[in-house]
Amino acid sequence: MASAGTAPPPTSDLKRVVAASLVGTTVEWYDFFLYGSAAALVFNKLFFPDSDPLVGTLLSFLTYAVGFAARPVGALVFGHYGDRLGRKKLLVLSLLMMGGATFAIGLMPTHATIGTAAPLLLTVLRLVQGFALGGEWGGAVLLVSEHGDARRRGFWASWPQTGAPAGQLLATGVLALLTATMSDATFEAWGWRIPFLLSGVLVLLGLWIRLSVDESPVFKEALARAEARKAAEPGLVEKMPLVAVLRHHWRDVLVAMGARMAENISYYVITAFILVYATEQVNLSRQTALNAVLIASAIHFAVIPLWGALSDRVGRRPVYLLGAAGIGVWAFPFFALTDTGSFGGLLLAVTVGLVFHGAMYAPQAAFFAEMFATRMRYSGASIGAQFSSVAAGAPAPLIATALLADFGSSTPIALYVIAAALLTLVAVGAAKETRQRDLTELDRDVPGGPGGDRAPETAPAP
Repeated sequence: MASAGTAPPPTSDLKRVVAASLVGTTVEWYDFFLYGSAAALVFNKLFFPDSDPLVGTLLSFLTYAVGFAARPVGALVFGHYGDRLGRKKLLVLSLLMMGGATFAIGLMPTHATIGTAAPLLLTVLRLVQGFALGGEWGGAVLLVSEHGDARRRGFWASWPQTGAPAGQLLATGVLALLTATMSDATFEAWGWRIPFLLSGVLVLLGLWIRLSVDESPVFKEALARAEARKAAEPGLVEKMPLVAVLRHHWRDVLVAMGARMAENISYYVITAFILVYATEQVNLSRQTALNAVLIASAIHFAVIPLWGALSDRVGRRPVYLLGAAGIGVWAFPFFALTDTGSFGGLLLAVTVGLVFHGAMYAPQAAFFAEMFATRMRYSGASIGAQFSSVAAGAPAPLIATALLADFGSSTPIALYVIAAALLTLVAVGAAKETRQRDLTELDRDVPGGPGGDRAPETAPAP
């Protein structure tokens, strides 16, 4: 069913919106994952050279985690203005911020040149990256969700989600190409800068496409209703989106946070920590580890829309629950296959892990969008997604590396992933099914009028 008063857009228009969201999210995730891969491969030597290898890797992942700490702040700021001003404006800003910070990393002097100022500057730029990404995800998936109709929303909204594996694929592919054509000494001297500087070109491409699409029609209708009501009742106070979310949708925020735990933790263990585990623990080459993640990311990209389409047929919850259960069951086989020391074993481990991850990640966009009323949807979806990342994705490589250092075994790491899977199973199991929900339905249910953005209390008339 389409949103009230809005016919589904022509497929050509919807495809353009999907392309704009996908290109933008691909660029932003390329920037974000490029840092994670570089943190695992070279930043420990370039910015923390006085530490032993494993401690240097831990410090490198600590700056990686700092980016996650900034994501909730970005979610609050971008969510607030995205619910007030619209999705498109904030998406353009997030793209410029992320790309600028990544390009600047490519120009940064290392510890050998400016000493301790180098890791400090790196941390500041990482904060900018995290802040921008905190606002990117919610806006990108909402722009698609609010342009389409309910019947295939899971499929179309899953395409911006493919920006994550596409960005991972692009970042890992560039690094794999460079490490294959350069000596380790050359790569550590200056080769690592190339993929960061390439971000400037990608940002221009993403900006050109993103500026070509219209604002979400569902948001424009909600804004028009709000303005009309404001004119009719000038004494009525509009609550901040954050306040409205916490009042009317706090349960949905908790569900979203719980749903993200297994998805976020498993992803960063599978794609970031595995580069450390495979090279340091199993003694596979850097190139072998990168190639395995590269191929698995391509398969991940392909299966996400399939899982999204399945969620349109059977529901968001069943697909999500399947992914969470699968990732928990796969935790021990994942490390057992990696420990074989063969490329085939590592490739199978990462590929199956990412396929299960896709079953969670694909329906997530539509699932979260369908939980919240329109004028608080950007805030609600972003807060639920990004606040959980501080407890999930941010420390995942750190925790996994620390567990490996303390126990010298993958068993505690597998148990860590299983615990996250159980938490997600509980959260999603407690949620309501949202498949084919009219996105204006909750606008009518929220007290304060059809716009879903008005506070019930009134202020003195001027």
